[in-house]
Amino acid sequence: MLPTPPASPKPSGQCSPEDSIGLVLAGNIELTAVLGVGAYGTVYRARDIVTDVQYAVKALNKVGLDARQRKFQNREIQLHYAASSHPNVVSLVKILDSPDCTYVVIEYCPEGDLFSKITEEGHYIGDDFKAKQVFLQILSAVQHCHSQGIYHRDLKPENVLVMDNGWTAKLADFGLATQDRITSDYGCGSTFYMSPECQQPNPKPYSAYASAPNDVWSLGVILVNLTCGRNPWKRASMDDSTFRAFMRDRNFLQSILPISDELNCILQRIFEVNPHRRITLEELRDFIIRCPRLTTTSGSSLPTTAPPTPPYSPVVDKSMESPVSDFTGAYEPVPRMELPAQQYPPTPEYYGSHQQPQPHHVILTPPSSGQCTPQPTLYTTPPKSVVAPVVHTSGHFFGGLPDFRRCGQMFSNFNLPANHMWTPTY
Repeated sequence: MLPTPPASPKPSGQCSPEDSIGLVLAGNIELTAVLGVGAYGTVYRARDIVTDVQYAVKALNKVGLDARQRKFQNREIQLHYAASSHPNVVSLVKILDSPDCTYVVIEYCPEGDLFSKITEEGHYIGDDFKAKQVFLQILSAVQHCHSQGIYHRDLKPENVLVMDNGWTAKLADFGLATQDRITSDYGCGSTFYMSPECQQPNPKPYSAYASAPNDVWSLGVILVNLTCGRNPWKRASMDDSTFRAFMRDRNFLQSILPISDELNCILQRIFEVNPHRRITLEELRDFIIRCPRLTTTSGSSLPTTAPPTPPYSPVVDKSMESPVSDFTGAYEPVPRMELPAQQYPPTPEYYGSHQQPQPHHVILTPPSSGQCTPQPTLYTTPPKSVVAPVVHTSGHFFGGLPDFRRCGQMFSNFNLPANHMWTPTY
């Protein structure tokens, strides 16, 4: 098991991200705009000059990385590739390599991420049908990842991209993903979405927790985001007043959120502190499909049959394993984590007109810009069989930069009345 790597090096400052705009990779992928800048590199909007298909390109810096950091960077690429055959995972189209940079060409989602759709555009809240469809898509993507032995560990609305006016969801950002079913990488992920067992600040020697139930917990928080536009708590710790209230009264969320009786029961199964008793992904999918109403504000009951598969590519479901382990540690204070910014800000000029990218053969030719020398070469994408399990860095691809974070808090949290500010008796 590899330890968490040190922080990534600061950019060398030799050139700005905008200097690469106009660069043509492998003779046909032209970088057209900067979408975001992070600790490891830059994300560009790009287009195929032959087909005019739009892409996003992650330019991952190699300069200044030691061998261990480079291994973690490759790990993210390998796991994303292994998962990207699913229609609700952002497609990894191709990888181009140069001495200074690795260019990861991925599907472009011009509407941005799920966070923006919920908080800025007001989708899903009050629309149980749409919330249900999108949540089932995210759930299906996570099931697919688990069937491949991949655990995301950073599930949150910022890491879900959307298309088709918010009706199609695509899981992205495998920077924290692992193939370790059992891990001792505590504090991995984003605080709002971490399970209690993931948050022990002083774990005992040789202690560990299961990766799959941790993803299930994160999905539960996303479900509250979709249906209510809120977080249930700031963190699943006894230092959090709302979480303490929930631990004392399992129906507490229903007293502060407009959730139905059925969804309240589902959330109780998701937010089970003991991972042994937490709901599995297969059970969760079945309960959500059969749930007649998610909130008390929705105008009508929901259909209780499975939704159609998104119209992009077929998916072959495999059995999903759900290893679990006991959570026996006491709740302790957890340092607050600032939330990273969205990876791909929405671009209104492309709303509703996204074209699905298709992999195609690349003929390598010298680049048309002097910004990339020597010429990039096609990176041979590794087969799934060579993806060896390691523990991934707890850093975020776009975390750590003051100028690339969202303002304010992730959704709103609740100010509890005085009678709810208690400390339960253990």
